[in-house]
Amino acid sequence: MSKTAANLKAELAKPTTDPLLPADNEGSALTLRLKKYLKPQDIEQVWEAYRYACHAHEGVVRKTGEPYITHPVAVACILADLHMDMPTILAALLHDVVEDTEITTLDIKEKFGQQVADLVDGVTKLDKIEFQSASQAQAENFRKMLLAMSQDVRVILVKLADRLHNMQTLEVMRPEKQKIIAKETLDIYAPIANRLGLNSIYQALEDLSFEYLHPMRYRAISQAIMAARGNRKEVVSKILDAIKHQLGHFKIEAEVTGREKHLYSVYKKMTSKATPFSQVYDIYGFRVIVKNMPSCYMALGALHALYKPIPTKFKDYIAIPKANGYQSLHTTLFGPFGTPIEVQIRSAEMHSIADAGVAAHWLYKASDAQLTALQQQTHQWLQRLLDIQSESTDSLDFLEHLKIDLFPDEVYVFTPKGKILALPRRATAVDFAYAVHSDIGNSCVAVRINHELAPLRSELHNGDHVEIVTGSIAKPNPAWLNYVVTGRARAHIRHFLKMQQSTESSHLGERMLNQALRALHVEPSQITKEHWQKLIRDYGVKKKSEILSDIGLGKRQNVMVAHQLVAMTDDHVEKHTKLPASLLDTITIRGTEGMAVQFAPCCRPIPGDPILGFINKDKGLIIHTHDCSSVRKFKLDPDKWLDVEWEPESTRLFKTNLCLTVANQPGMLAKIASGIADAESNIDSVSVEEADGSVYANLYFTVQVKSRVHLAELMRELRKIPDVVRINRAKSNVKGNSKSALQ
Repeated sequence: MSKTAANLKAELAKPTTDPLLPADNEGSALTLRLKKYLKPQDIEQVWEAYRYACHAHEGVVRKTGEPYITHPVAVACILADLHMDMPTILAALLHDVVEDTEITTLDIKEKFGQQVADLVDGVTKLDKIEFQSASQAQAENFRKMLLAMSQDVRVILVKLADRLHNMQTLEVMRPEKQKIIAKETLDIYAPIANRLGLNSIYQALEDLSFEYLHPMRYRAISQAIMAARGNRKEVVSKILDAIKHQLGHFKIEAEVTGREKHLYSVYKKMTSKATPFSQVYDIYGFRVIVKNMPSCYMALGALHALYKPIPTKFKDYIAIPKANGYQSLHTTLFGPFGTPIEVQIRSAEMHSIADAGVAAHWLYKASDAQLTALQQQTHQWLQRLLDIQSESTDSLDFLEHLKIDLFPDEVYVFTPKGKILALPRRATAVDFAYAVHSDIGNSCVAVRINHELAPLRSELHNGDHVEIVTGSIAKPNPAWLNYVVTGRARAHIRHFLKMQQSTESSHLGERMLNQALRALHVEPSQITKEHWQKLIRDYGVKKKSEILSDIGLGKRQNVMVAHQLVAMTDDHVEKHTKLPASLLDTITIRGTEGMAVQFAPCCRPIPGDPILGFINKDKGLIIHTHDCSSVRKFKLDPDKWLDVEWEPESTRLFKTNLCLTVANQPGMLAKIASGIADAESNIDSVSVEEADGSVYANLYFTVQVKSRVHLAELMRELRKIPDVVRINRAKSNVKGNSKSALQ
């Protein structure tokens, strides 16, 4: 039973030599860590927080059987190893107090100050909300976690340390629970630790997750590494001595150590390259730590003089750091006996950042421009995730975007001003545009890659120089969603299209409702603001535009809404209480309604064709020709079919299909394309029937025309071309299936 805040305050007011602090407890291990970098008065404050947490959790035990206080102390020890500041250590000791006891955040604030209270509150909020399903809970928790990170990155550092200790004591959980927690850790927490540059925590989380997800594979690889450690000991020792001697010969001061790949890294290499363990040669690598950046390149030259480098296995992360601030030179050499040797070369400062990541900011208070740049990079990454979060209303969508943004493989490209941008592998020009700014992405129309025009879907590669061309009236295309890979781009495109569809559907819905009202002999102006407010309350929506948008999308029938509005007026006519949709006035189609009105690909209607409109739920108004096979084939609700007509003066271009039978001769496609251009039409797509040895071939075009009259002019122009045997309009988008629907 936890104690109340009042009781706890009374107990802490007593002067004591605390009996809860025996010399050999975990607290002593924490003291040893803190003495390395904290002042004595700060350490005393930590012990005050320790006593506070001890009393709060008194009598509570973990599933391991240990007193509960061992958990927050272990979390504090992990953070002390990163040399985190005093408020973070206090928050680690107190991070479960608010959630598991009657103590409040206000009590923490009074005792330890606002900063510690905010950190504890940030960690506590991550697990406070109940959810309907496990997947939803996971997604929402990560949204909250990222929001907490935006306020203070130390919140996520406490959370990662908390997760690490929970993984270290996971053996007491049920096997099915172990796998769930391990999968979550591997999917989300380990990549976040990697993204923040917390290398030691990242590797520990991966190895622990691997142990619980694949215990047999874990044991097999672990045993194989232990055996290899013994077998290769002599070779490793010889290489280590050779590297030290070579650096000494070049008068380069360096610390040279051997390092072993962590287990999950070995496993990933074996599975990704289908390589047996016996052929994984870089299990044991070497790390060279020198005093400054110029010495890194001098050491690289010395080692390349000792052993020949493998040309494709060199990476310069000093010139172009990773997004998390990591800097190092990576090279692979042909060692003795033909064994590849992996070597990392970095300065002492780079090494501290590689191990501690963003935590290095607190380790080195007198931070220089390099560390400042690291903090800025981290903040920009968090801000990008916040942008996605603000535009993703669906939690699972956000989790998908988060996983994409955590994908480790990156390409580095240059902006026109020479700035380097890091993007995920397979990123396209559209991803680049949104990475620069959302307005650039929303208005991009073309791209120059290395000063040459290229399609927007072009994948970017390391070193590309990318320049986006924008248009004042351009807008995102739904087709972009098929190839963008970054969460930021996907979220912005979806947000724009959703808002656009809502606006267009609302305008269409208003036109449909007005016509339904006039059919009931009521002018739209007779419907007052009070009538609308009552209808909004009855429907349980927030505003009028939602009702109109639902009508435009087919989610509500315009006739039914009109009846309800008319019923609220004093002069409504009883005989009009039911009126079929077929008696309503026709709706005029301009062709500029956007996503709210779609033209059926099965018949491709163009101005001049007799048309019908079908209200499709979620898709809006779909326009078909009168003789379309879909109208006859499907026995649809007649109330959903509306009479529609073309606006007389439409200037938009509409797609339609043409089938041409031509002599199979060189240059025919060019002649036809020229004829289409001469008729002021445009080719949207073209396909050719596979050659069967015949002297004739069928060509299938999707062209853009203004009307049936324009189409007739185009067909006359094409008939003038010699060797065009037959030309037909195909009312089908299926190649070769035009015979039954020709005109």
